[in-house]
Amino acid sequence: MTLLQANNMRGGYGKADILQDCTITCDRGEVAVIVGPNGAGKSTAIKAIFGMMGLREGEVTFDGETINGLPPQARVEAGMGMVPQTNNVFPGMTVEENLQMGAFLREDGGAGVIDKVYELFPAVFEKRYQHAGELSGGQRQQVAVGRAMMTEPTLLILDEPTAGVSPIVMDELFDRILEIAKTGVAILMVEQNARQALEIADTGYVLVQGQNRFTDTGAALLADKEVRATFLGGDQS
Repeated sequence: MTLLQANNMRGGYGKADILQDCTITCDRGEVAVIVGPNGAGKSTAIKAIFGMMGLREGEVTFDGETINGLPPQARVEAGMGMVPQTNNVFPGMTVEENLQMGAFLREDGGAGVIDKVYELFPAVFEKRYQHAGELSGGQRQQVAVGRAMMTEPTLLILDEPTAGVSPIVMDELFDRILEIAKTGVAILMVEQNARQALEIADTGYVLVQGQNRFTDTGAALLADKEVRATFLGGDQS
C-alpha cells in the first residue's frame, strides 16, 4: 500500500483552479520531487496534500485513509511533517527551543528524538543555544527540517528546501534528506534546483499549468531530451 496517494487533484484559490487533474504519490523510504516552471502549481500541490488548501475534485489518501477535509494539525498527528519555504523558524528562540516547539504534539516532549536530530545535523547541535535568527540560511533550513522531524513523521514535505543557499549547502541538505529517507521516511519535495533534485529522486513529477506533464524516475527524466531542453536548461543532444 502506497503511503501517500493524491489522485486527480483540482483546486486553487478563489474561483481559479491552479491544479488541473494533478496526481502525486510517495511511498515509505522514497524521495519524490516536484519540479516545473514558475506558476506550475508545485507549491499549491503540496499545500493541498497538507490540508492548507481545499480541493474541488480529487482524493488524498494517507496510510490507507482518506484525509480530504482534515486540517493540517490533524495531518501532522496522522504522520505528516511540513517545512514551508519561508518563515520556517522562530528567529527569537534558540535552536533548541525551535526543536522543542516541533514536539508540541508529543506527550514525552520529544525526549530522545532531539538527540537523533542533533546526530543528523551536527551544525544544529553546535548552535543549539544560539537564536535561530542569528544563523545562516542553510543552518536555518536544517533547524526547520529538524523541527519537522521532532514528530517522527512518516512523510516529510519540503517546499524549496535549498532556496537561497550556496551549492555546497544544497549538496549537504540533499545528503541529509537522503539519510532521512534511508530510515523509511517518505520525502516529498518541491525544488527549484531541478537537475540536482532529480539526481536524488526515486520519482520525479514535472508539472506544467497544474498538470502532470512528465512522471518517471529521476534518472529517466534527466535522460529525457525534451525534459532536459525544456525544463533543465540543457540541449537535446
